[in-house]
Formats: sequence, C-alpha cells, structure tokens
Amino acid sequence: MNSYYHRGGETHLLGVTIADHFARITERFPQQPAVVSIPQQRQLSYLQFSDAIDQVAAGLHAMGFDRGDRIGVLSTNNIEWLLIQMATARIGVILVNINPAYRIKELAYALQRSELQGLFAIPSFRSSQYADMLQQLLPELKTATGGQLDNKEFPFLRNVFLFDPQNPEQTNKPAAGFISWQELLQSGSQTSIDQLNQLTARLDIDDPINIQYTSGTTGFPKAVLLTHHNILNNAYFAARAMQFNEHDRLCVPVPFYHCFGMVLANLLCVSVGACNIIACEHFDAKAVLHAIDQEKATAVHGVPTMFIAQLEHPKFLEYDLSSLRTGIMAGAPCPPALMTRVIEQMHCEDILIGYGETEASPLTHLTERQDSFERRFTTVGRNLPHQEVKVVDSKKGHTLSIGEIGEICFRGHHIMKGYYNDPDETSKAIDHSGWLHSGDLGTMDEQGYVKITGRLKEMIIRGGENIYPAEIEDVLFNHPKVAQVGVFGIPDDFFGEEIMAWIQPHSDVTLDEQELRSYCEDKLAHFKTPKYIWFVDQFPMTVTGKIQKFRMREIAVEKMAQQAKQ
Repeated sequence: MNSYYHRGGETHLLGVTIADHFARITERFPQQPAVVSIPQQRQLSYLQFSDAIDQVAAGLHAMGFDRGDRIGVLSTNNIEWLLIQMATARIGVILVNINPAYRIKELAYALQRSELQGLFAIPSFRSSQYADMLQQLLPELKTATGGQLDNKEFPFLRNVFLFDPQNPEQTNKPAAGFISWQELLQSGSQTSIDQLNQLTARLDIDDPINIQYTSGTTGFPKAVLLTHHNILNNAYFAARAMQFNEHDRLCVPVPFYHCFGMVLANLLCVSVGACNIIACEHFDAKAVLHAIDQEKATAVHGVPTMFIAQLEHPKFLEYDLSSLRTGIMAGAPCPPALMTRVIEQMHCEDILIGYGETEASPLTHLTERQDSFERRFTTVGRNLPHQEVKVVDSKKGHTLSIGEIGEICFRGHHIMKGYYNDPDETSKAIDHSGWLHSGDLGTMDEQGYVKITGRLKEMIIRGGENIYPAEIEDVLFNHPKVAQVGVFGIPDDFFGEEIMAWIQPHSDVTLDEQELRSYCEDKLAHFKTPKYIWFVDQFPMTVTGKIQKFRMREIAVEKMAQQAKQ
C-alpha cells in the first residue's frame, strides 16, 4: 500500500457557497450565540450576526464592489473582522488577509501583489500606526474623497475604510480620504435583502473567495488563492472530527488573518452553529485563560507555543478550565510531553493534533479522539475525508513504500486554485497530476497515519547522514527543565552542516549545557547530539507563533562569524 485515500464513509462534501451554508445555519439556530468578543464587550446571536453581515455586504455592493473584486483586512481580531469575512463571501468579493505585524514595506507588497481595490484597517495597535502608514503610502488620502484614490504605485486601490473596534460608530477620521464604518453602512441603506440574495445566487462553489499570504517562516510570502469549496469543507470536516455542534464554544487565540483562525475557527464555528469566543485582539496567555474560565469554553485552539505560554503563566492555577473538552493544536510539531500537560492540566482530554498548510485550505490531517494515546502523541493522524495523500522520493518523484521517509504530497478538493497571478510558482507547487508538494518530510503507516519528521529544506545533512530536527526536538522537549526548543543546521567546513539547538528553560529552573548533553547520550545517536547548544529567552516567531528557523540560522551564523574574528 503506497498511498492512502480516506473518503470518510457516508460523509459528503458540502456543495454550497459559504453564504448559502451560513443562511441555513442561521435559519436553524437564530438565537444561539454566534460570537462573543471580550475585548469589545459585545456579543451577537446568529440572527444578529446575519443582519450585521447583510448591512456590510449592502454597503460594499453600493460602493461598487462585485464578484471577483479584492478587499483586504489589516486588523487584529474583532467582530468587524468576522463581519467583513462573511460579507465579502455574501457577494463574492475575494477577501485578502493581511498580517497586522507588517511594516510599511511589507504592507506595500501585500497591497500591490493582490491588486487590492479596497482595504479595511484599524487606526493602530500597540506600536503599529496603520492610519499613518497608509497615509505615507497613499498621500492622496489627505485630500481625496472616499472612493476616488488615484495612486500609480497602487493603481487598483480606490477605497480605504478605517474603523475603531472599540467604537465602530465613530465618524472622526485622520484624513478626508478614509471611509468610516458608519459611512459604509449608510451607503447600503437602499439595498434590499432580495438584491443581496440575487448577488449570492450568482456565486459558484469554485469561485475564489480568499487570498492568504504564506506565513513567512522560510522567506518571501506568496498569495494563496482559495475557493468557497476549499475552505468551507475544510472547516466542516474539522468540526465533525471535533464532534462540534451548536452547543460548543470555541476560544480563539489564533489570529484571524491566518488560515488557522479564519478557517479552522471562524468558519468552523459557522459551519455547525457554534459560538466563537474572541479572547484577545492579539495573543495574550492570561486573556485566553480568562476567556476560557469566564465564557466556559468547550474548546481552545492554538499553536504549541501558545499552549506553553498558558501552562507556564504564573497565575495558571487561578483559572477554572474544567469546561474544556477539545481543540486543535497545529502550526508546528506538537511534542508528546506538551500534549500530556494539555490533557491533564487543562482538562482538554480530546485535544486533536492537526497538520496542513495554507495551500491546502489549510487542514490535511487530524487525529481522532478515539485514536490511541501513541497515535495522538506521535502522529498528525490521517487525512480528512475526500483527500488523497502520498509520500514520495523528493529527488526521483516516485511513491515510497510504507514507513519510508519522503516528501508528503496532497491531492483533492482542498488544494488551492493557485498562487494569485503567479503561474510559474503555482506549477512548482502543484505538479501536472494535481499533487501539491508540501516541502515537508514524513512517513505513513498501513492505516494512513502520518508522522512529520521535518521540513525538506530543514533536513540537516551532516557528513552524509540525513538528520531530522523534529526527532531531536522531541527528545530535548521531554527534559523536565526545557520549556521550548528549536533545532536546525548551520554550515560546517568539515561535515557540511552541524546541529544547533536553541533552548528556552522553564523560568524557575537552572539548566546547563552538560546536563543536556548527558541527557542526550542515552536517547540519541552520537551524530544527532547537537554540537552547539544555546540558551535563549525567546525565539524569533511569526505572529501565529511559528518559530522562524531561517532567522535563527541567520542570527547564529552572524554571531559565530563575529566571534571567529575576535
């Protein structure tokens, strides 16, 4: 058995658009809570949520936005983000997610790359002054009337909307060219529900509806184009795996701009009528613990570093987390020791491990609650229904036998339409047979369970030996004094590459290099023991909590070069 295909028995794909499915959910659960935003102190039932979505959709339509147009969102997590997401889906506009951590050069790239015609932004968050950044990029905002922007660097952009999540009714603007939230809603006051329904009826499940930028853990981001069919089904099957329904309440600490938040949290809740709990604008461990306790969340998502931050918080024991049942941990390798703590200390007995990538909508694999502890701790589960997966030789391309390490490839309804306006990069990612090449290395067993051994580009080749960082990280993470670890290769004149480990100890312990080396001797072959061990207070990360190993490598090489000169 060389490849595995899982159809999920009687489970069928949803053959509707996001807007059509949401209408059915609202009809079934009109009074169920749809969203609770703790930072905004607001909540909406599904009926209220639907009405608010239609107001935004009507405003966008009145301002000239139509099927296939592109509107970006530059914002932290809030109710307005959700409204924009669902309103664009209502009329077929492509939502472009923009990382709020972007600086001005990165923002300019995102606006240009996706040929944005409209942009929603909040005025500021912490040190990021978005209104100022936009005025630097678009000097015309100071004098232009809303909808009349004309800039050669951004030739498609016409409308820039500015809203304050704490006071969306505010009409004051830092420049005349910005359009307020209230102006948007007022513009659609003459658009009827029948007109909106006619716009929705024109849409097709294979229409593109979202552009996601790859998260940038390995370099320059690409614009991933996803459809209704891609992301709605991905959310729905994740909800089924979690046994989610209208009575569940999901605490969401992951950013909405990322596929994890937008699809596996926002759409996941919408797909079954569950409640979306916005714990914080941007991840804060204490705020998440507070939200779980206050709102009696039944589930919580996150990347491993987020769960570590919650477990390590000095006031962790002060919060009641007994309402928790499930959730998805994904975005990076999930060490078994961490899983054990989440199950035992956070009461999250049915926590699932997820795996995938933005280009795959994003989920391809998920463990199941009935899986054995070993499979839940050591694998990423099996592929979701109606998806194919295989493991191939990364150089020769042929499918490998069960148990052999190779590149993981995907095919199915979840694969992106392509990179926006970039056929060359699309053809590099998706081969002529429709297989998406993940760049991840792993193995598959006879039942289709997959283990991830590392990134193809992260594999360390030391003296001809192939070494997978994930294996070493699992060993180091199980040391009782280690809170976080990252392993990668650095150049070496003799072996080609040597192994480096960055270690973040628990805050209340003392740990030295010799103790770790002795610990590794009994658990790793000698050539897998890191030559270099550095103790750090923090790791360079993306906003979603993914460790950026390319930055760690750059920092290490630069520092070692400076030391060599001394």
